[in-house]
Amino acid sequence: MSNVNILLGVTGSIAAYKAPELVRRLRDRGDAVQVVMTSAAKHFITATSLQAVSALPVRDDLWDDEAEAAMGHIELARWAQLILIAPASAEIMSRLASGSANDLLTTVCLATEAPVAIAPAMNRVMWSNRAVQANREILAARGVRILGPGSGGQACGEFGEGRMLEPEEIVKAVTSDRSDAVADSRSTLLEGRTLLITAGPTREAIDPVRFISNHSSGRMGYALAQAAAEAGGEVVLISGPVSLPPPPNVECIYVENAEQMFAETHNHIDGVDIFIGAAAVSDYRPAAARPQKIKKNSAELRLDLVKAPDVLASVAKLENGPFTVGFAAETERLREHALAKLEGKRLDLVVANEVGRGRGFNCEENAVEVYWKTGEASFPMMNKADLATALVELIAERFDSGKDIGTAGERPAMARD
Repeated sequence: MSNVNILLGVTGSIAAYKAPELVRRLRDRGDAVQVVMTSAAKHFITATSLQAVSALPVRDDLWDDEAEAAMGHIELARWAQLILIAPASAEIMSRLASGSANDLLTTVCLATEAPVAIAPAMNRVMWSNRAVQANREILAARGVRILGPGSGGQACGEFGEGRMLEPEEIVKAVTSDRSDAVADSRSTLLEGRTLLITAGPTREAIDPVRFISNHSSGRMGYALAQAAAEAGGEVVLISGPVSLPPPPNVECIYVENAEQMFAETHNHIDGVDIFIGAAAVSDYRPAAARPQKIKKNSAELRLDLVKAPDVLASVAKLENGPFTVGFAAETERLREHALAKLEGKRLDLVVANEVGRGRGFNCEENAVEVYWKTGEASFPMMNKADLATALVELIAERFDSGKDIGTAGERPAMARD
């Protein structure tokens, strides 16, 4: 499993120097990592280092006026799918065992429903101390996963048990630990919901052998359909011409042009809860396709173009219609054009990305910005399968919160209301 929201707590231990490597390895898996430092951790490593590798501002203050104006510690607690404390000092183990909430990290641990794992790091004598072992037993009994510690040479020059596990060992442990739980939670995310998704390009005929189209490969829409089905949704996919196999457990309907996509969308829109318009539908089509192949008899050829039907706008304006998600592929002024599309077409949510220069179309990876009426979120470059999973989770959260009401789904530092 990848693409999990991990809150990494870094505490006061010399092993904190391993935290950047741990963050890097987690992010390499596609995870989002939000670092929370204790005051003692700042004696061993800087927030600047951790921000550089996590790509998110480090949080370290329970009394941050700006963050706590929106109950920032609760946002963090809800956002996290796993809380991992590495290194975990004897002090943090004591405070967790006693239920202390005197800083941001311990407060989030009390406020979360996510699983918690700790990777202890301390001197061998400290680790064997009866008080530390009693705290370990308390935490384990409460379901906290204890990772290690390992045995070996220590910074103090002694040798024994108490070393923090190496970053690759921690990543392997939390990966195996979280897979079933995360998969189970995702498998019911859209249970009982019907989704209609469009994908791929359309082809608008000029003559029997030529057409107007675009560079869309359909990968993003197909990945969304598969992610939605894996999340328990009943999915119908309306696809333009692509060279992709149909996603498993998804009903596929194939079309050629914008008019056909419009017709099939409205043939299947009744009872749909969520509509995701990921297709790159042609904006214009030839006024009339020539019945025979056009011969190259002149130096110039002029085509009369007319607007093609706007599938996305037609769904968004339906009375009592579905929660409507649009896509905006832009070459410039991404935010401006995306927000204009959100407002102009009365969408519930718009996913925007830059195309051209090796981005977007015909690529295995993508990075997107997501906007809705009351907020926004940012997803860094990742493969489209992982991005689709993350987008489906966000769409489900926004759908459950109601059309542009409430604040479910916001993500710390990435989401800004």
